[in-house]
Amino acid sequence: MRAVVVKRFGGPEAVEVVEASLPEPGPGQVRIKVAAAALNPVDAAYGGGFLVPLPKDGPLGLGWDVAGTVDAVGAGAPFAAGAEVVALAYGPAPAKAQAEYVVVDSTAVAPAPASVDAAHAATVPLNTLTAAQALDLLDLAPGSTLLVTGAAGAVGGYAVQLAHRAGITVAGMAGAADEELVRSLGADRFVERGAAAGPFDAVLDAAVLGADALAYVRDDGDYVGVIPQAGPPGVRGIRVQVVEVAADGNRLAELVKLVDAGVLTPRVARTYPLEEATDAYRRLAEGGVRGRLVLVPRTG
Repeated sequence: MRAVVVKRFGGPEAVEVVEASLPEPGPGQVRIKVAAAALNPVDAAYGGGFLVPLPKDGPLGLGWDVAGTVDAVGAGAPFAAGAEVVALAYGPAPAKAQAEYVVVDSTAVAPAPASVDAAHAATVPLNTLTAAQALDLLDLAPGSTLLVTGAAGAVGGYAVQLAHRAGITVAGMAGAADEELVRSLGADRFVERGAAAGPFDAVLDAAVLGADALAYVRDDGDYVGVIPQAGPPGVRGIRVQVVEVAADGNRLAELVKLVDAGVLTPRVARTYPLEEATDAYRRLAEGGVRGRLVLVPRTG
């Protein structure tokens, strides 16, 4: 099969599409024939050597988000061949979601949304789970005030939608050109990037502003970041936490239902053939993408 990997750390130029062995599912696992796999900033971080070491005995696969069809099932896995699914391909492996096939634990899998195509479905797992689990850490009551930085991005946009649904008074921060988008996601207020605002009960820092985001939090308030082990030091009694996304098929299934209900809005900026992965990573590195870039393997 074909798979997107890095054999050396670097930028987009290090990304390769190579021939790889077809993976076999073990007990409790499923193999998915990939219909679409999204690119996320964490993929660029993996390829750049910021999160995991390069394996000594082979390449490092890329891709966390996948939509596709179960085509092989390990013992005890509660999915049948032919099921349309989405999944989070968590952690390092020689080949991951950006491939023609991927093996994942069945506990990371959920039925695919019925209301969107595979490319849009592939943008759901990592970003919705990150947003939902970040809000879990904040544990805000209805009526609390929340600022979401990076509100026009994938994690930030989903966080705005989920917070709005939970009855939280949510402000979305982004560039001025994204005000209409952020308000359409359910933000009660728009804050232009860098403008004075607040203080808020909490900040969900999807834009990774770090210490600068603490200025928007009230004394004894809450901050949650999205880069593991990279939270800023707390000041003024602010509780600092950082979400490290966990694969959770049951929670993902709940989030998929919200996609089908129109509560969550997957966004695709552009699709690329799997063989053009390097070009997709170049576009990701340029920044300014609204919605996710998605790789689509050849059919047949």
